[in-house]
Amino acid sequence: MRAMNKGRFTLFSSFLSVLLLNIYKILLFLINFFIFVGDTTINFLLFVFKLLLGAFNLIRNKLKKFRVPKFKQRKTKKLKLPKLKIKAKIFPKISNRIRYLVLGSVLTLLVIFFQQSYLFVKSLPSPASIGRVNYPLSTHIFDRNGRLLYEVYREQNRTPIRIKELPVYIKEAAISIEDKDFYKHNGVSFVNGILRAVKDSYVWGKIQGGSTITQQLIKSSLLTSERTVKRKIKEIILALWAERIYTKDQILEMYLNQVPYGGSSYGIEEAAKTYFGKNAKDLTLSEAALLAGLPIAPTYYSPYVNPDLAISRRDEVLELMLENGYINVEENKKAKAEKMSFIPFESKINAPHFVFYTRSELESIFGIQKVEEGGFKVTTSLDLDIQKQAERILQEEIDKIRHLNVSNGAILVTRPSTGEILAMVGSVDYNALPDGAFNVTIAFRQPGSSIKPLMYSLALDGGLTAATIINDAPVTFDLGGGYNYKPVNYDNRFHGRVTMRLALANSYNIPAVKTLNEVGVDNFIRHAKNMGIRNWNDPSQYGLSLTLGGGEVMLVDIATAYGVLANQGYKIDSTSLVQVEDAYGNFIYEPSRVKRKVLNGGIAFIISDILSDNFARQLAFGSRSLLEIPGYKVAVKTGTTDDKKDNLAIGYTPEFVVAVWVGNNDNKPMNRYLASGVTGATPIWNRMMSYLLNNYSSGNKWYSKPENVVEKKCYFGRVEYFLAGTENKASCKEIILKTSPTPEKDD
Repeated sequence: MRAMNKGRFTLFSSFLSVLLLNIYKILLFLINFFIFVGDTTINFLLFVFKLLLGAFNLIRNKLKKFRVPKFKQRKTKKLKLPKLKIKAKIFPKISNRIRYLVLGSVLTLLVIFFQQSYLFVKSLPSPASIGRVNYPLSTHIFDRNGRLLYEVYREQNRTPIRIKELPVYIKEAAISIEDKDFYKHNGVSFVNGILRAVKDSYVWGKIQGGSTITQQLIKSSLLTSERTVKRKIKEIILALWAERIYTKDQILEMYLNQVPYGGSSYGIEEAAKTYFGKNAKDLTLSEAALLAGLPIAPTYYSPYVNPDLAISRRDEVLELMLENGYINVEENKKAKAEKMSFIPFESKINAPHFVFYTRSELESIFGIQKVEEGGFKVTTSLDLDIQKQAERILQEEIDKIRHLNVSNGAILVTRPSTGEILAMVGSVDYNALPDGAFNVTIAFRQPGSSIKPLMYSLALDGGLTAATIINDAPVTFDLGGGYNYKPVNYDNRFHGRVTMRLALANSYNIPAVKTLNEVGVDNFIRHAKNMGIRNWNDPSQYGLSLTLGGGEVMLVDIATAYGVLANQGYKIDSTSLVQVEDAYGNFIYEPSRVKRKVLNGGIAFIISDILSDNFARQLAFGSRSLLEIPGYKVAVKTGTTDDKKDNLAIGYTPEFVVAVWVGNNDNKPMNRYLASGVTGATPIWNRMMSYLLNNYSSGNKWYSKPENVVEKKCYFGRVEYFLAGTENKASCKEIILKTSPTPEKDD
């Protein structure tokens, strides 16, 4: 008897230990579960709890029936009836063991069930995340006036819309073809869903899911498209859960923003743009019906692939809308008779070189993934009207000089006061093969003599003046190691004693090289970098030819440097951005537009005056060259490399900087008869600057003389400008031109 009681006690202790352990696990599970799911899913928890409670009650009822005779045996034992004494010694031992075994097993199974349920639920994404934009959104790039240039996206191109902004027949079309009982079920429609699945399976010859709109939303936004039982269970649970969180219209809105319509177009807004070139709110009933029929098989029903099937599918949607009472017979007939007009299926982009330049700038700030998926609204500095005009001018002018072996060109327009890029044309034709997409404005090319104003601004800062006399005579520089450098002028002539003004205005090479030799190559490199030339990093690679364009630069950088002259000595880095908003309309980025003083304002004024002096440059360019724009004062400088591989014209006013390049991408020389100032870049520059001044300028603006600049009458009664304190360094009575230059040799 004592042994039997000991056995019972041991069994009871074991059971109690297991029970307490399981209770602990259940409590731990419940605590973790509630922490995991949070307060927003209380309805879903109640739903699951009711299911579990129902299952538990069912098991309990079964156990009660099983335990009824055993309680009678225990009562018999307590009454100590002699007839049941033997049975009490035998059956209680057997019945208790069975009872403990069954109860322990059930509780253990329940714990396992709870644990597995917890792990399963924990693996589910929360439907609450759908409303917080958990899918990629397209980044839209606009010009400064709000006109769309391009949409950046990764694989899926989508733009969110509000259902209240759409015609009612858009949602009615989707409901009719996808889920006619959408407003009646709780997320899962077993009967109608199965019937629709059978029908679709018959049409497609393979098993279909029969999912409701809610289930389709869950599948497209939170789950994979794999066809497994586990995924389907997740889909059903999350659909029921989502219906407890969102209203029907919220679910339908998210569905219309998620569903694929073919290619990279996701959501009704992008589908409307892709197929009809309009916003979703402007779709007709017929167009809405056609789009509603696409998601089941976007490629199969695509109007670009199977136009007849697309129309047939549209008519099917219209018939279902009629059957469901959304439209009447007359509306059905009219919609079917409407002629469908689809726009060409291609990627649409305005100002492509600029767009991809801007995208690169965005990626350097936010990273690639955020740009492709963040749904940014990017307002750029570009003016699409100016851009289109620049593209037209470039195309027309390049066509005129193709006989001079010129195949390409580029235009860059900036606003110096802000650094904003107003137009960027990187080549004549972006789509031309093999290298039309190559953006010359950010390519390294030799600038020719267009770099000279930067060098002469350094000379003025070092104490020279615009009236300083430089002898334009033959000279040879000993570079050491048996190497000599003997610069020549573009016209192969020598012009004797000239002022710095005349040397710069007429772009004489020998005076420029002599001046650079005096101020120092290293100093010039540092000075140019301060003004915006970013790639001159190793002084050992450059020599005296640097002032003639021997060092490659980007057109964007030299435009920034000229912007310093145009901005009276202040440097503002070039930018393509005005502001960036996130998907919720919050401003997240705006360029700082920091102004840095990198050049004396008096020097900038003197250089600008020289470059706008049509009288001074007539020795090389004549009195009526294309460097002059009647009615306006404009500073401009040309540049042509000795081998005719690059030809530039860069000019500015206080309002605009225009930089133009022509040449060949493969560096083939242009015809030797191409003349800077007459052909090539200058006519393009003239047309572009004239267009800006005539249409966007607030008048013939020019610079006021700074306080640190004094004027003095010099040769031919003309006024010369000097930095205060340098006006007496040069004698205006000296001979300006000398027909017999004296040869020189610099050691």
